[in-house]
Amino acid sequence: MLKATDRALCELYDLAMLDLDGVVYIGGHAVPGAADAIASARRRGMKVAFVTNNAARPPATVAEHLRELSIDAASEDVVNSAQAAAGVLRGRFGAGARIAYLGAAGLDEALREAELVPVGVDDDADAAATGYGPDVPWRDIMRLTTRIRDGLPWVASNTDGSLPTPYGTAPGHGVMVDMISRFAEVRPEVAGKPSPPLLQETIRRVGGERPLMVGDRLDTDIAGGAAVEVDTLLVMTGITGLTELIEATAELRPTYISADLGGLVAPQPQVTVEEDRCALSGWTASVTDGTLEVSGEGDPGDWWRVVAAVAWSWSDAHGSAPDTGRLTPPR
Repeated sequence: MLKATDRALCELYDLAMLDLDGVVYIGGHAVPGAADAIASARRRGMKVAFVTNNAARPPATVAEHLRELSIDAASEDVVNSAQAAAGVLRGRFGAGARIAYLGAAGLDEALREAELVPVGVDDDADAAATGYGPDVPWRDIMRLTTRIRDGLPWVASNTDGSLPTPYGTAPGHGVMVDMISRFAEVRPEVAGKPSPPLLQETIRRVGGERPLMVGDRLDTDIAGGAAVEVDTLLVMTGITGLTELIEATAELRPTYISADLGGLVAPQPQVTVEEDRCALSGWTASVTDGTLEVSGEGDPGDWWRVVAAVAWSWSDAHGSAPDTGRLTPPR
């Protein structure tokens, strides 16, 4: 179940590893309140790293975008799955290895930074690397897929099946990874969340004795934090919605929940469930005949906390999630 603390999370943890899409920004726009929360956490001594499975853009480009959104960021603060993939490849094949790749500028730059040699899909290569790239030609996907099928070692930056956009949820790099895997009958080594390399690379680059992973996805951000044994904060501004939250199995449940990044600079109240009922800061949540209902008013973060706590307690006891058809999450 959820942890509780009377202290702000930025006082308990010295490094916040922030996912980007759905947490800090969505498309070209900042999530409301994100910039203020990040600045406040930093003023109180917390380091901040911007961690993303999106391998398309180089760190300097991401940092520039963040500054345009009034968020202080240098390229060293940004760590992406392309850098993690390059680290995996450098460790396996050594400096100077030739890597046939599919992706965008972020992957090309990360390979060069790791002293690897990016080459085309038809060139001699020691291994293959793939990352998100909206302009990757279909002919290149076909060619590299056949080479992977024929035995070329393969590292994928991430396996995200979707990503948030201003026009809705869209297919992510994981869709291409799945397609290649099915045809080639090969699974790649994955560098991005939930696999450990990306968060390990972030902690190595930015530093921190007590890191906290912050994200909007259970299957990548929260599972990724668990994979490297760090606590996690789920924010409800991105992919995860009511259905995903209440159906989360034990290994995908976050340590903390907040409506948004304001949770970094706030305490996490104690949530206790008694006989399928929970009351917290103006909200009362209960399950009756398998239906979860919430009454009252208060902080939106507390609404999500009571709903998650009651739903998980019910699920663990009954083997299935309660019905939430009558619930409307707070805005």
